[in-house]
Amino acid sequence: MSPAQGGAFDDERVGLERSDLSGTLRGVAEVLTAPPTLIPQRLSLFLTPLISHSALVYLVADAAGAQRGGAGAASFVDGVSFLALDELRRMLGPGHTRRGRIATIAGEVDTFQALSTNGALLVLAEPDDSQSDAAVLELWNIVALRVQEFADAAPPDYLQRARATSSVRMEALTELADEYSTTLESLLAALRSATLDDRSARRTATQLAAEGMVHLRTASDRVRTFTEEPVTTAFERLRDDLRPLVRYRDIDVQFVEPPIDGRALPSEIAHGARAVVRGSILALVDRHDVSRVRVQWDCDGTNLLINVRDDGPGDLSEESVQLRLVRQRVVALNGRLSFEATPGWGTEMSVVMPLDPPTALGATPAAWDLRPREAEVLGLLIAGQRNREIAANLGISENTVKFHVAKIFRKLGVSGRAEATAVVLAHGPAVPRD
Repeated sequence: MSPAQGGAFDDERVGLERSDLSGTLRGVAEVLTAPPTLIPQRLSLFLTPLISHSALVYLVADAAGAQRGGAGAASFVDGVSFLALDELRRMLGPGHTRRGRIATIAGEVDTFQALSTNGALLVLAEPDDSQSDAAVLELWNIVALRVQEFADAAPPDYLQRARATSSVRMEALTELADEYSTTLESLLAALRSATLDDRSARRTATQLAAEGMVHLRTASDRVRTFTEEPVTTAFERLRDDLRPLVRYRDIDVQFVEPPIDGRALPSEIAHGARAVVRGSILALVDRHDVSRVRVQWDCDGTNLLINVRDDGPGDLSEESVQLRLVRQRVVALNGRLSFEATPGWGTEMSVVMPLDPPTALGATPAAWDLRPREAEVLGLLIAGQRNREIAANLGISENTVKFHVAKIFRKLGVSGRAEATAVVLAHGPAVPRD
């Protein structure tokens, strides 16, 4: 090949590489600029040339515990359980990939799994044998930051609704345990029955198991957003989240580890706390007069204690425009925020976030026109009590409780306990009708 020919070949190769790079950047941009509901579909299309797949599912932490998205074959998107995805998220280390089979309703499926540096899980169903795992992980790291951004940008009242519905999710967990118990007891009863022969016992047990799986899946879906994070894990995720924010800025962020035996954090508290610290750091990183920030978490068993201190001029306050969203998020989670600024020495921000959900309000807005008994039922309902417990506490029948609950839902304009809890806790107190 002559030098002229070689030069032409090299120019053509460089042109192709630039074309590939341009296409990749364009694809990334299309995913990142998509509305949240379209991200799964665009991400799937974008990744297909790297690893072809039949479906895509991702799991990203948000205030309610986890935000799930999916695209492709419904048998996989709807067939893989939240618990299975959450287990994968816990098994994989941030920044790692693996290939393996996971269980779905339709059976086991080969998958490619990737966990981003900020703890978001990506699963591709029926992947091909291409050697693009590392490239897919790097692209997912970028997209996961964007999806996390959507979760962080949610209005502060989203955190409040998540906090308000914690007791309802606890109730759902209790019901899930009851479903498991009932199914197992029914199976044992059929298999131990003296009136059924072996064939009949197996047939009955199979039928009970099938029916039980339907009930269990329904109950599991109700609690799929209920998770807790060890305080040390939540703090480590905070550090991972902050690295991209400060990597190219001249600021030193120092971390003081929380106690390893600290109480686990409810999902909305872990998410909200990270959002508060990220918001605080973002308010500081672009200031030329701040070079060092110290972030410390602690836990006293009842509250998460957050301390952020900078070495700036000490002119930040609770009323600073840069910290308005931070303040709103703290309030949404029933927390307390305080500042101590020392001119020339820096600012210290302290946050106290209660780990337990708020107790039910003792009064309800007059516009709902609730009778005293209905107000009593509503108070116990949003405290997480089931109809049977409410009936026992008030000395009335369970059917009467159901009647009251139906009327309460109608007056509040809601369709379930979670909505009722969020609506009540979002309103200021008022006196029920006499």
